[in-house]
Amino acid sequence: MRIAVLQPSYMPWLGYLDQIARCDTFVFYDDVQYDKNGWRNRNRIRVASEAGWAWLTVPIHLEGSLPSLLEVVADPRVPWRRKHLAKIQGAYARAKHYELLGEFFAEFFAGDEPRLVEIAIQSVQAFMKAFNITTPLNRSSALDIGGTRNERLINICRHFGATHYLSGDAARSYLDVALFEQNGIEVEWQSYDHPTYAQLHEPFVSHLSSLDALLCAGLGAKRFLGLEPSIS
Repeated sequence: MRIAVLQPSYMPWLGYLDQIARCDTFVFYDDVQYDKNGWRNRNRIRVASEAGWAWLTVPIHLEGSLPSLLEVVADPRVPWRRKHLAKIQGAYARAKHYELLGEFFAEFFAGDEPRLVEIAIQSVQAFMKAFNITTPLNRSSALDIGGTRNERLINICRHFGATHYLSGDAARSYLDVALFEQNGIEVEWQSYDHPTYAQLHEPFVSHLSSLDALLCAGLGAKRFLGLEPSIS
């Protein structure tokens, strides 16, 4: 029984979806402190510029200390959905699978949900539908599970009866692997080898939003997710 616990991310990269696809159940860590300038409200797309990429950023209005992620809302003064859609259309109008944008994201960009958590999760769900990822989704805020950073993750694992915890490399600095093992949970590290594929521009730019792979490689981009062993 493998589980992963990640904060919601807006229009996430392929590695995020790969982690979901490899699990038996997935938990959105949605009730932690909001991390400014992280991936909760932004990601990148490929564009024909010197930099090679551009941000898609959901504008957030913050005052004072950083709140819980559950409390963060998009700035209502900015029509960001319209702007993001226009930027994506301008960047990918000539993409081989451009039609998939409307097929899987029309409802998302027509929405009006103001809460960042819901916005990010809805974007993830759109990708899951496109790539036929059926992993059950859960939210930490609905579990009423406490503890310190490592203890809480272990308690979440125990709640679902997980025997394996799949983690990204970024957690190596704080994850207490020995404590997990003491609780009968094996920690697995995701080693995601980012694929290369034909983009609209050269040279290839990796670690973009999964939109790039979807619109350039089509539904076949599912082969980039959880099909070959890449866990150490």
